[in-house]
Amino acid sequence: MPTDAATSLLLADIVLVLHTALALFLTFGLAAIWLGGWLGWGFVRNRGFRLAHLAGLAVVALESVLGLTCPLTDLESGLRNAAHATPGAMPYRGGFIAHWLGKILYYDLDERVFLALYLAALGLTLLAWRVVRVRGRKV
Repeated sequence: MPTDAATSLLLADIVLVLHTALALFLTFGLAAIWLGGWLGWGFVRNRGFRLAHLAGLAVVALESVLGLTCPLTDLESGLRNAAHATPGAMPYRGGFIAHWLGKILYYDLDERVFLALYLAALGLTLLAWRVVRVRGRKV
């Protein structure tokens, strides 16, 4: 971990932005697949897009089933803790990015709610493979 508090906080903010982007991809990707299948959007039938989406949701659901914390959450926390451990560092109060993205990404709900949501999203994603077919490979 970096020893400079400002560097640690910057890296923590970058991890938070990437984590938020991943959460948005998984959330809105699922909606886009179903809506795009109905509206004829070509990208939702792209194999790479669909595999990335399925893999991401599978990892999130597996983490939830196993009771594991997301590695991106652990990394961000470690970076923020490293900033606090630096002598003379100001306690983290949250910059604009960290404050608002943290509010979007982290909710204080029972873990069973998240487990149900993740498993439902994974089920809908798997169902979409049958309903909104992926384009066949070109030979």
